Amino acid sequence: MNARERFWGTMQRTKIDRLPVVEWAPWWPETLDRWYAEGLPRDLTDGAAIRDWFGLDDWRLCWIRVLSEDAPKPAYHGAPLVGERKAYEAFAPHLWAEPTAHLDDLRRWAEEHAAGRCVVWVVLEGFFWFPRRLLGIENHLLAFYDQPDLIRDINDRLVEFHLHCLDEVSRILKPDFVIFAEDLAYNNGPMISKALFDDFLAPYYRRVVPRIKQMGSLAMMDSDGLMDSVVPWLLEVGLDGLEPLERQAGVDIVALRKKYPSLKMIGAYDKMVMPRGREAMRGEFERLLPVMASGGYVPGCDHQTPPGVSLENYRIFLELLREYAARAVAGW
Repeated sequence: MNARERFWGTMQRTKIDRLPVVEWAPWWPETLDRWYAEGLPRDLTDGAAIRDWFGLDDWRLCWIRVLSEDAPKPAYHGAPLVGERKAYEAFAPHLWAEPTAHLDDLRRWAEEHAAGRCVVWVVLEGFFWFPRRLLGIENHLLAFYDQPDLIRDINDRLVEFHLHCLDEVSRILKPDFVIFAEDLAYNNGPMISKALFDDFLAPYYRRVVPRIKQMGSLAMMDSDGLMDSVVPWLLEVGLDGLEPLERQAGVDIVALRKKYPSLKMIGAYDKMVMPRGREAMRGEFERLLPVMASGGYVPGCDHQTPPGVSLENYRIFLELLREYAARAVAGW
């Protein structure tokens, strides 16, 4: 079977040989630096080449950025780029960049995607994520109360940008899934209330998600943190699923599957067990196996594989992932 058949067979719970075996996000540079020292060939610097070396299914990511390449960088992580409306308007030349380079990637991938040899997923910057990038972490949260109209105006324009980009993407290929980057929560749950979500995020999702569904793509959200309580919010606006489902933040994927049988999920494998050896890793797969067997879930590291994982332990992880990916579908 090919990569797309496995992806869609997993999501639709149809007969397949195994679940996808993937590293769904790019590896950390620090992780690769360790692995180069431990035997990963140093001439393998491209993500596709590294996937091939490990024998992973071919998933390809196209992140459509809103900021232009020449946009100023924040002074520090979470620092503001703009502080209020006049600064936002003056920043306009750095916003809403045409997705030309991203479209070139998709054109190169289109033939292989059509043949089923690669899964293509597109990342859009979400309606919580992007205003935060502009306003900074602290100022963004205050702006829900101090500058609500500015947040609405940013997101109105963001909707137009996303719809334009999706039109351009759809002329080349139909992605298998589209992810909204949000990071809406951390380990204590969501950073905004349901009321603020309904007011400041939901209306914009309801304008973009139908376009994604029209393309035949799944629509999902990427958020770190404890997202269990947010799942109903996502379903209300038409989203299909969620990743990366971080165990260390308290996400309980077994409980989520029982409560939301149709929820699509990616990730959830506790990355913190990976340095602890084969038996610890097998125990984590045993925890996840009932969810793997339920369908609609692609198992994988619950974020990028950290640099604490040796090359040998990563090979063991992949060996076990292949074993359980086959076991999970044996009864389908």
